[in-house]
Amino acid sequence: MPLLIALSGWRGQSGVVRGQPALRAFLLGLITGVAYFVGTVYWTGAVLSEFGGLPRPLAIVAMLLLALYLAIYPAIFAVLFARLVARAGAPALLLAPPVWVATEFLRGYVFGGFPWVPLGNSQVTVLPVVQIASLFGVYGVSLVVAFVNAAIAFALLESGRARITVVVSVAGLLIAVAGWGTWRIADGSLTREGTPIRVGLIQGNVAQEDKLNLTPQIARRILTTYIAMTRDAVRRGAEYVIWPESSTPFGFDESAIGQQALRDLAREVRVPLLVGSDHLEMGPPPVQYNSAFQLSPNGETAAIYNKMHLVPFGEFIPLQQWISFVAPLVKRFLPFSEGKSSVMLPVGSHRASTSICYEVVFPALVRDAVNMGSELLTTITNDGWYGHSSAPYQHFELASMRAIEQGRYLARAANTGISGVVDPYGRVVARSGIFEQVGMVEEVRFLSTRTLYARIGDVVSYASMIITLVALVAVRKRAA
Repeated sequence: MPLLIALSGWRGQSGVVRGQPALRAFLLGLITGVAYFVGTVYWTGAVLSEFGGLPRPLAIVAMLLLALYLAIYPAIFAVLFARLVARAGAPALLLAPPVWVATEFLRGYVFGGFPWVPLGNSQVTVLPVVQIASLFGVYGVSLVVAFVNAAIAFALLESGRARITVVVSVAGLLIAVAGWGTWRIADGSLTREGTPIRVGLIQGNVAQEDKLNLTPQIARRILTTYIAMTRDAVRRGAEYVIWPESSTPFGFDESAIGQQALRDLAREVRVPLLVGSDHLEMGPPPVQYNSAFQLSPNGETAAIYNKMHLVPFGEFIPLQQWISFVAPLVKRFLPFSEGKSSVMLPVGSHRASTSICYEVVFPALVRDAVNMGSELLTTITNDGWYGHSSAPYQHFELASMRAIEQGRYLARAANTGISGVVDPYGRVVARSGIFEQVGMVEEVRFLSTRTLYARIGDVVSYASMIITLVALVAVRKRAA
């Protein structure tokens, strides 16, 4: 809201709200964006320094460059919005929501996309409001949040009947949204439908230093820990056990002994087992994936999912030829290849899907899996890179939004936390702390009903882009 007021400029002698010049608007948007993203992705600097081998000053520079790149999208919003205000005055404030959503949506796609902490995710714990994500996705929530802020800015800049009309309208919208959301949660039909199953989530709490400096003794300890925790979870009633991302201290295809131990474990406990591990496909040339292997109760490989959205600077180096200062990081991490498509994971007669780490922040990817038939969302991750920063908490809340959007239970296994279960309304059924070793056994349900968002996708985002283009054309013709 302060950005909207700043971009609206001031009232001249004619009493008309004037927009800021393009360069000033760009700088205002850029400054706002840098503050927003430095405050949310600050932890990338520590990751690059501690695990990437970059000197701390260079790691800070890299973090600032990432924040600066992400800030370009609020800056573009600022230029477009200021242009609309310059031509249409204060009423253009009501066009701020679609312009914001259009630029925010593009951030999730350009150069592979980085849809971290969209505006709508700020409401993920405000359960009555966030239920509209089941209709229009997280960008629909962003639209509502932006509209409320635009209405407040309009009320501060305008007076008379127009101000009253906008205030009453936004109050009515909030009452309708919260009222419907409260009803949806109270109805709770999705917690009674479908087939229940008890899921075991294994949080091994393996230190990242141990993963990076493996010895035979450390590898043996990691594997025996996961095996023992799996047996305990099954004894407590788990019917489907999930290990975190890269949980095996070996590549699944590269250790016959380790692979056999996992197959023997699945046959022993007689439940499906989902395990995160590297996957090497031999060929000219060999290709490496960050993968999830589903083992059936008889120990056979039932499915392999290869991660589709890789982490920039963690699993691949974007624009590597132009940023030579990250050479230590390039040497530290082997590049992974992208998987080609979602894969269904058979669990008895039902089907589940998984997202590996960061790719759970992509709404369309999870929606595609549901439309392929996924009845249960799972996500496996290793957030040990992020230490005690806010990143594991941000990541958990970003994953929680997918449960609401798709009307599915979401089960999450994380190496160092946060592991947990989120119900189809975004309520946290159970969650672990960070940096604790715990095996959780919780009930979830296989569900087949699809939400409106699962059916229509990001219609709100596409409509926002169209509205933005039409508005820009209209004010240009008006000026001519």
